Amino acid sequence: MELHDVWFVLIAVLWIGFFFLEGFDFGVGILTKVLARDRKERRVLINTIGPVWDGNEVWLLTAGGATFAAFPEWYATLFSGFYLPLLLVLVALIVRVVAFEYRAKRDDESWQRAWENVIFYASLLLALLFGVAFANMLRGVPLDSDHEYAGTVLDLLNPFALLGGVFTVVLFTFHGAVFTALKTVGDIRGRARQLAGRLGAVLVLIAALYLGWGQLSYGGGSSAVALLVALAALVAAVVLNGRGREGWAFALSGVVVAASFAMLFLAMFPNVMPSSLDSAWSLTVTNAASSPYTLKIMTWCAAIATPVVLLYQGWTYWVFRKRIGTQHIADAH
Repeated sequence: MELHDVWFVLIAVLWIGFFFLEGFDFGVGILTKVLARDRKERRVLINTIGPVWDGNEVWLLTAGGATFAAFPEWYATLFSGFYLPLLLVLVALIVRVVAFEYRAKRDDESWQRAWENVIFYASLLLALLFGVAFANMLRGVPLDSDHEYAGTVLDLLNPFALLGGVFTVVLFTFHGAVFTALKTVGDIRGRARQLAGRLGAVLVLIAALYLGWGQLSYGGGSSAVALLVALAALVAAVVLNGRGREGWAFALSGVVVAASFAMLFLAMFPNVMPSSLDSAWSLTVTNAASSPYTLKIMTWCAAIATPVVLLYQGWTYWVFRKRIGTQHIADAH
């Protein structure tokens, strides 16, 4: 396997890791309006991800940095063609971070509710935009012979991409509901499990439609395997969630996230950004890659740094592994 193939796989792993971890973050953010009934329950939801949300976003920074270094043409074309959506992603990420940090700076309920609304809308927008972006990368975008984006923003709002956005919103909300059931106690835990069951039933239909469409139109043998894994894990997650096996349900909802995005990358390979105008103008792992020397240096750096990062993040999750409930939230002064 060539180094540019290795780095395509590594970047796919980084994106999958981001969506596995930040996916339930986005889901919990959405649940602050969907599931929580009062101020204490909203605080419980936010506290379930409070120790880990910023660490989860490191995966996005690493994926973006790795794409810039390993496939500079992919990075340049992606950020020029998807300029407005990615600008919205950046703004939503910034205001979401500010909301987490500023929400508790004052004890006034209207102040906290305003920032909680920001968390909800930013989480919803991010889940939608990432789904639209990745669906377009699989479907292909209008690239000319110079590998430059030749379309408009409206070209990105096609039916397949919009369905991809709906899929990621429901997927991440389901992932967040299962995570909430795993991390909470009391009434909110039971309601999270019930909501996850309802979302799971809807998600089975949306996943079959979206992933099936992607597989039939753009996929191959390896992506078909990932599709089957995603659908089987989804059904199993819904069943085990209904039986109260929350740990297994969360693990399997993570498999659904991982297998779904793995299917997109497998269907796209060896392209990194297909051209909808002419397949000869597509960006591939070969023509978009950096020099072999650059990739070799990156490989050594990744081999040294990655285990350290994984150990530290794993330790963080272990320290904050206990469940919380409204009884753990102090009354406002």
